[in-house]
Amino acid sequence: MGSSGEAARVRLPQLRLDELLEELQARLDAARGTRDRVHSLLEAVLSVGRELDLEQVLHSIVEAAATLVDAEYAALGVIGPDGRRLSAFHTIGVGEEQIARIGPYPEGHGILGELIRHPEPLRLGKLSEHPSSYGFPAHHPPMSTFLGVPIRVREQVFGNLYLTEKRGGAEFDEEDESVLSTLAVAAGVAIDNARLYEESRLRERWLRANAEITRSLMSGAAQTDVLKLIAERAREITGAALAAMSTPVRGTDTLTVDVAIGQQAEAHRGLVLSVEGTLTGKAFADGAPVRSPDVAHDERVSAGPPRFTGLGPAVAVPIGAGDHIRGVVLLAREAGATDFSDKELEPLKSFAGQAALAMELAERRQDAEQIALLEDRDRIARDLHDLAIQRLFATGMTLQSAGRFIDHEGAKERVLRAVDDLDETIKIIRSTIFGLRTRDDETAPGLRARIVRVVGEVAPVLGFAPSLRMEGLLDTHVTRETADHVVAVLSEALTNVARHARAGRADVALETDGRTVRLTVTDNGVGIPAGGRRSGLANMAERARQLGGDLEWTTPEGGGTTLSWHAPVGGGPQSA
Repeated sequence: MGSSGEAARVRLPQLRLDELLEELQARLDAARGTRDRVHSLLEAVLSVGRELDLEQVLHSIVEAAATLVDAEYAALGVIGPDGRRLSAFHTIGVGEEQIARIGPYPEGHGILGELIRHPEPLRLGKLSEHPSSYGFPAHHPPMSTFLGVPIRVREQVFGNLYLTEKRGGAEFDEEDESVLSTLAVAAGVAIDNARLYEESRLRERWLRANAEITRSLMSGAAQTDVLKLIAERAREITGAALAAMSTPVRGTDTLTVDVAIGQQAEAHRGLVLSVEGTLTGKAFADGAPVRSPDVAHDERVSAGPPRFTGLGPAVAVPIGAGDHIRGVVLLAREAGATDFSDKELEPLKSFAGQAALAMELAERRQDAEQIALLEDRDRIARDLHDLAIQRLFATGMTLQSAGRFIDHEGAKERVLRAVDDLDETIKIIRSTIFGLRTRDDETAPGLRARIVRVVGEVAPVLGFAPSLRMEGLLDTHVTRETADHVVAVLSEALTNVARHARAGRADVALETDGRTVRLTVTDNGVGIPAGGRRSGLANMAERARQLGGDLEWTTPEGGGTTLSWHAPVGGGPQSA
């Protein structure tokens, strides 16, 4: 008995020691696991904070979250400006092909919407048992366990982290939630830093663009080239698919699209827009930016050929302010892209204001140069009148007097002929002086304004407003005589459409390349009948021939008529 009791006492401490050693080992393993996890969390925080590009930051956050809690699938949903839907979605664990089969990214309904409505950590053992759950779309991978945590940036909820399917079939626990919440705090700081960095880079790009435009204007670049530069830089910086620059047509309530670059640019270039009832016109009239969430279906887009297919969010920004608005820049992004935010509009308005100021300074410089030129012309005219004419006149009088004393008839005739030549030279110089002192009539409407008026006057007769497109330096290159013929031909063509075509649409295009002016009028009416009267066409053809041009027309089988009239810009027969 004694020996067996002693053996039991020896085994009992041994058992307790084994239990203590096992417990100690478990605690050491737990501590080591905690240490490793803390180390992993610190590495994730450092990795996320190292990036400055926002898209890369968001991707790093999703990757780190999936690794830290050992989740098979992870996603970061960015909440849109309305605060109710997701505007962007970044995923881990689902391939591109599978995403394409599933369809559009979620907008924030069901469980995802629950986290948007109540931005607090949400942990579920089974997704399908939550009241807000209503299943997954076709081809979506099965998901059961769930952990969601909001990401805040400066007290504002930026988005949410969504983790599903913890590996090994386990559920997400409190420690997972704690680790993910810590990562979310670091993610908020990293996102804020990336945003600030993007804003500083954006400001720098706008400043560089302003400096480039100012240099271009001050170096004497043509206004069209400067407008193109403004449109290009605005499109690049805002990520727009289309940029169109419009300027007012003097003497009318219309604007013409001088420059268009990007998607659908050809459909916009040269188009004439009414100030009343159009997106661009409203920005011009109000002197403030005008936005559209979907420009392709906006009622403020005027009639005419479709020109916003595939485009979505748009903004029209005036160049200048008050009574000194020099034009409007229209920017449109692709359909489905994000709307132009208030934060984006501020630098865009500043850019437009700086561009207007640069254009103002360039115009003042051109005015000063023009005044200097006119003053020089006045000086030349004055010198010709006061010096050259007087001396020629005195010389003529001297020769005329001397002729009386010449007995030789041949010599006398030559002297008198020289006096007549001097009189003719004086007439030529006086005509030159008159030309130097003549000023262009600033109040006379240019060809552009006259064409706009003709189209506007005929609209009530047609029952609709024709679309109008004008390209080239029409007011500069086309002479008054040719311009008169162009206006008369357009009036005749549109009147014929109103009287005979029974059309529901008409398109007018006027363009010049500096050598030839071409007018094209197209309608979708019944066409020109084979045996019908053609006196109007004969008149238009005769006007073209007088100037050395021609008239052609076509009537397709499907109906409608295309009339094309062209002539040299300076009138007279066209040179070979």
